Amino acid sequence: MELETLAPLLLLFTTVIWFLATTTLLKSSNPKTTPQSSTSTTTAIPKPYPIIGSVFQITANSHRRIHWVADILRTSSTFVLHRAFGSRQVFTANPAVVQHILKTNFPCYRKGPTLRRAIGDFLGDGIFNADGDNWKFQRQISSHEFNTRSLRRFVETVVDGELSDRLIPILSQAELNKTTLPDFQDILQRFTFDNICRIAFGFDPEYLLPSLPETAFAKAFDDGTRISSERFNAAVPLLWKLNHLLNVGSEKRLREAIAEVRGLAGKIVREKKQHLQSKPESEPESLDLLSRFLRSGHSDEQFVTDIVISFILAGRDTTSAALTWFFWLLWKHPHVERHVLGEVTGKSEALVFDEVKDMVYTHAALCESMRLYPPVPVDTKEAAYDDVLPDGTVVKKGWRVAYHVYAMGRSEKIWGSDWGEFRPERWLNRVEDDGKWVFVGVDPFSYPVFQAGPRVCLGKEMAFLQMKRVVAGVMRRFKVVPAVAEGVEPEYTAHLTSLVKGGLPVRIEERR
Repeated sequence: MELETLAPLLLLFTTVIWFLATTTLLKSSNPKTTPQSSTSTTTAIPKPYPIIGSVFQITANSHRRIHWVADILRTSSTFVLHRAFGSRQVFTANPAVVQHILKTNFPCYRKGPTLRRAIGDFLGDGIFNADGDNWKFQRQISSHEFNTRSLRRFVETVVDGELSDRLIPILSQAELNKTTLPDFQDILQRFTFDNICRIAFGFDPEYLLPSLPETAFAKAFDDGTRISSERFNAAVPLLWKLNHLLNVGSEKRLREAIAEVRGLAGKIVREKKQHLQSKPESEPESLDLLSRFLRSGHSDEQFVTDIVISFILAGRDTTSAALTWFFWLLWKHPHVERHVLGEVTGKSEALVFDEVKDMVYTHAALCESMRLYPPVPVDTKEAAYDDVLPDGTVVKKGWRVAYHVYAMGRSEKIWGSDWGEFRPERWLNRVEDDGKWVFVGVDPFSYPVFQAGPRVCLGKEMAFLQMKRVVAGVMRRFKVVPAVAEGVEPEYTAHLTSLVKGGLPVRIEERR
């Protein structure tokens, strides 16, 4: 059939499915139920139907997708979800299976064509969604740069400048005027966006100015990330593919966002090339990632643009999400706040790297916060060939396989009966001689917040450096007090990264 004839028929078919699924959603959703209140529920593996799979249940739970799957994984540590048109997705919260996916049989489990189709328009061939030789090459050159002391010093300089010149003055003004900041999460997202753009591109989007402007580049990046995530998690992917073909709805906005992001990125790359040619003697300590790649001889505009955009995506919302939940948990647990504050005030105001590294209790508290509220709740791979997982689950070529970080952080099998407690001490041991805390890491396949195996996060050290400097800089002067009604819990949700749904309003109080 001709495309003009086939497209309306497909659209009609998928619209009917979507209508029926949405009707199911309206009937089954309970507005009084929150993700936090579902921690004790037992949810059955959804029943599949011919052709449409479990699309009704998937759509009915789309507003709480992360929590729905986590509920199922409490009783079935690995299960197979049937999607529409014969597609399958395996979810797991089993550390042995995670190790198999991320290390033991690493060649089988790649990012895969499904992810590349969904987010490739936005990210290109960057390291975030690259596979095979392309990924190995990008990993090799990126790993070299991330392990240099000069990059670490550059990151410190950027973070400290953004902290002292932008974040602290905004908090100070809110404290002085006794005003409520309507969304602390937004403030932190602006902070990390400025940081990562300067670290990656050497470009300052000026997103965290006192006026809190809505910049075109930041808005385009946010829309591109959100729509790409919606593509990837779509219950019926054919819908977005038809919208893409017809250039309507969110797909039209995605094209506009891609043009904005990649247009500015290309302009920055060209200007950076000219600058480095005119000033080849630039000191490494003052060089962003883009400059480092260009100086290393990687001058292809699309290649460096793709890789740097991937780093912006990886570093933009993950750090801000972790910090938002961290400050929320500190407010709920004053004894933990006292320990962190004691550690912070015992350091010099101008923190150097070694002092940040010695913030052991703060490090443990950040790890514990990310256990309960991971910045990336689910990570998905795609099987390159047939396989059998360690628990006996059969995986066919082309199936998506996802390890559920959020469910694993709340697993009694992994963390014990006190898994629901925010307890940094579970990461620490006391040294008998002097009584100091010593950080004790856990098996990365039981705590895959930063992934594990060959694809372990390159920016892990950079992320902790940024978070500790923010925690020290803010807590030394201010107390962050969530402005929420008593008994109200923020709702954990996610696109590619996690969010506090609706934001987190706070009051800023000066420490006396």
